[in-house]
Amino acid sequence: MKIGALTTIAAAAVAASLPLAAHHSFSAEFDGTKQIKATGSVTKLDWQNPHGWIHLTVTELCERTAPPGPPSPDAQEQEWVCRTPDSKEGAADWAFEIGSPNGLMRQGWTRNSLKAGDVVTVQGSRARDGSTNSNARSVVTADGKRMFAGSSQDTTP
Repeated sequence: MKIGALTTIAAAAVAASLPLAAHHSFSAEFDGTKQIKATGSVTKLDWQNPHGWIHLTVTELCERTAPPGPPSPDAQEQEWVCRTPDSKEGAADWAFEIGSPNGLMRQGWTRNSLKAGDVVTVQGSRARDGSTNSNARSVVTADGKRMFAGSSQDTTP
């Protein structure tokens, strides 16, 4: 009887820790002061939990540094510095983390909101490790429709 109870408790403890190990805070992976705006063609929309991902072939990459902390009403925003992605970064596949499918559906998204080949501009924050991963805050389609991306960062552009 004791072995069965201990096994059940151990299994529950392991199961309870799994979601925590799989999830992360915004600031653990992304730098809110390194803002990015990328324009390119959608290659894939991963509609999965805990976060979806938009994959782009980026043709124009704009970056700027924001002051840390919440935006101040009288703060001056830096100008975007735009360029073509360099050979080190490549244009092949940039990935932008978006919210969960459930949260995105509440914002009006569907799994067909973006299709391969759609040209979009994604604004968000760069990954701390300098990779081609970023956290998206907003997505603007070629026809000008702006969609909130369900970012885990606490400010929106």
